[in-house]
Amino acid sequence: MVTRRGLLRTFGTMLLASVATGAYAVAYEPVFRLRTATYRITPPNWPEGLRLRLVLLADLHACEPWMPAWRIRSICGEANRLGGDMILLLGDFVSGMTLSLGTVAPEIWAGELAKLSAPLGVHAIMGNHDWGDDPEAMAKMEGPTISHRALASVGILVYDNRAERFEKEGQAFWLAGLADQLEPRRGQDDLPGTLAQVTDDAPVILMAHEPDIFPRVPPRIAVTLSGHTHGGQIRLFDYSPMVPSQFGNRYAYGHVVEDARNLVVSGGLGCSIMPVRLGSPPEITVVDLG
Repeated sequence: MVTRRGLLRTFGTMLLASVATGAYAVAYEPVFRLRTATYRITPPNWPEGLRLRLVLLADLHACEPWMPAWRIRSICGEANRLGGDMILLLGDFVSGMTLSLGTVAPEIWAGELAKLSAPLGVHAIMGNHDWGDDPEAMAKMEGPTISHRALASVGILVYDNRAERFEKEGQAFWLAGLADQLEPRRGQDDLPGTLAQVTDDAPVILMAHEPDIFPRVPPRIAVTLSGHTHGGQIRLFDYSPMVPSQFGNRYAYGHVVEDARNLVVSGGLGCSIMPVRLGSPPEITVVDLG
């Protein structure tokens, strides 16, 4: 028999569980959890003997108290310990938060990123919030943004529709990066112009903040690396109810293979709009190629 006391006990248990889940999603997972997600990929026509480890940091969204300077310092230390050949920064360095207790000054978060180190360097692209949360750059509809200047001040190269050739142990590859697809309002990305800078048959690694470019990426690209989605920030049973992508959950998170083309979408590190993460903890993403 269902009694009034039993109903009250059940309701109380459900209420406490909801409060505990909310507290975890707001106060613990976004700030104190950090995982490493590793993907091992051998793209089609990848040169035999070329082994590359790429360490990806996406979507810092530096702000108090969710991504303060001490947290960025800790993340950078862990990224260095992962032994990457390159460290790639996939955009959205500034806050983009509706609820926060303050910003982290660009010279502070850039100073922490300056401590990153890898044999083949640290390389970056911009995200939509690096533009959209910079009123001066948006008013002029052109850069450099605050994030551009902060990264330049510590010697980190930003790839705005740019491709550069690298070698590891005599094996060549290209690193390319797109300008942001969403901001300024018309977007600045130029995929054909970026790929036109590639002058040989060496494999190409493409950085693109938003994964929505992926259907237009040609098989010439060995792997596309993106952030932006945060894995939906809330992700349960491999599904996110809200993903900032026109493709919904198709490119929300993880390693995606379509027509023998490879995409890796990092779950990212910070929060956007609301300080909530549940089932999608902050992560450093590692991509081992070859």
